[in-house]
Amino acid sequence: MISPHGQLRIYVATRPVDFRKGIDGLALAVQEVMGLDPFSGAAFVFRAKRADRIKVLIWDQTGMVLVHKRLEGAKFVWPPCSAPSGRTGGPGRGDPDVARPVRGAVRGDRLAPGPPRGRSASGAGGLTAT
Repeated sequence: MISPHGQLRIYVATRPVDFRKGIDGLALAVQEVMGLDPFSGAAFVFRAKRADRIKVLIWDQTGMVLVHKRLEGAKFVWPPCSAPSGRTGGPGRGDPDVARPVRGAVRGDRLAPGPPRGRSASGAGGLTAT
């Protein structure tokens, strides 16, 4: 069970990842690309290229947890890569634009809402009453 606490660190990968990767592939990306420890208890957030899906990887002291979220009719807003190209370092030993720590709460208004795919805006699932 994931029980967030005040000391939970959240890192957001600023570049999309191959969403065919599972727990082992994402944990390896955390180590090699971000330069961080996937077993630290921090949450690592990855997005798909289309920005409508995220995966969250977290160690809960008993094993790795992978959460996969797909939005219907909306996209996640992601932080831009803005560091100068000559800068090195970052949260770990990797590129500064690969992962960024998140501070504060995630706001719900960061989503671009829209009707779910394949459904009408009325919420009736595309069905009309007769």
